[in-house]
Amino acid sequence: MLVESPPEQRAETAAAPPTRRAARAFGLLLSLVLLALVALASIAIGAKELSLGQVWHGLFQDSGTYGDVVVAERLSRTLLGLLAGAALGLAGAVLQALTRNPLADPGLLGINAGASAAVVTAITYFGVTSLSGYVWFAFFGAAAVGALVWFLGGSRGATPVRLALAGTAISAALYGYLQAVMIMDEAALGKMRFWTVGSLASATNSTITQVLPFLLAGTVLALALARPLNAMAMGDDTAKALGANLNRTRALSMLAATVLCGAATAACGPIVFVGLMVPHVVRSFTGPDLRWILPYAAILSPVLLLGADVVGRIVARPSELQVGIVTAILGGPVFIYLVRRRRTAQL
Repeated sequence: MLVESPPEQRAETAAAPPTRRAARAFGLLLSLVLLALVALASIAIGAKELSLGQVWHGLFQDSGTYGDVVVAERLSRTLLGLLAGAALGLAGAVLQALTRNPLADPGLLGINAGASAAVVTAITYFGVTSLSGYVWFAFFGAAAVGALVWFLGGSRGATPVRLALAGTAISAALYGYLQAVMIMDEAALGKMRFWTVGSLASATNSTITQVLPFLLAGTVLALALARPLNAMAMGDDTAKALGANLNRTRALSMLAATVLCGAATAACGPIVFVGLMVPHVVRSFTGPDLRWILPYAAILSPVLLLGADVVGRIVARPSELQVGIVTAILGGPVFIYLVRRRRTAQL
């Protein structure tokens, strides 16, 4: 279901008053402080609790103690959570603007399905067993589906409705393929089971290094699209009158979302609801201006992802719940609430 933004919201992309801009900037600063606190908690909290002194020692000194080793392992996990969370938040915000649907998420265009199908293919038919191998298959699977959705959605004549319908159809077909392969191949099922729930537990410096260039490129591109997407929010005719190139903006938006979501999914597995919830919540206090939505989403999405990861470590000690399970548990009720609130507002 595609939902057009209300006219009064679409008209609000003009410059905000100085007091409102100052409030938004201050909120952004508070969000950065919150992110730093959650990142610190991600390093300190786990099966073994670490004091702030041990965290400091492990971050800035290298004596090889047990605490230092734990900090080093959790640091990679935390860094991947920061990067993947920011990528999912930005991808969600861009896709919501592109489809003009505030309840859209990266799964809407089949990107998660493409990555998952590519990974199960790599495991079953190419014998790939390492995370470093999954990363490249997952990324190129996401990219291939993104390109296919763009082509089936009409390419230069693509519209939000066509893109959403193409993504939904491709997702259904790919998830059917994925389930069929895993049912026929028990080995693939066992290897895919951990990856498909979404987890930060397997984070390594190598994984971060492999996906970092894509995440940086996607972030820069997404932030650069704020103004043309703002223009498109007012409607195609108005956007054209303001000088926006609709086809180019849609193509670059698809590219940015595919690169961001593909890289994050490749590194962590498909993690749901982060790209849906955070941009939607952010929009409630920033307004529809993507020049503010995108930075807020890039900061607060890692807060949600890392916070969910910390909760997963606490509730199932000495084991842990994967972060994808925690975000799904949290996201389901929130999604229902958001849908009901929108229906109530439209009545």
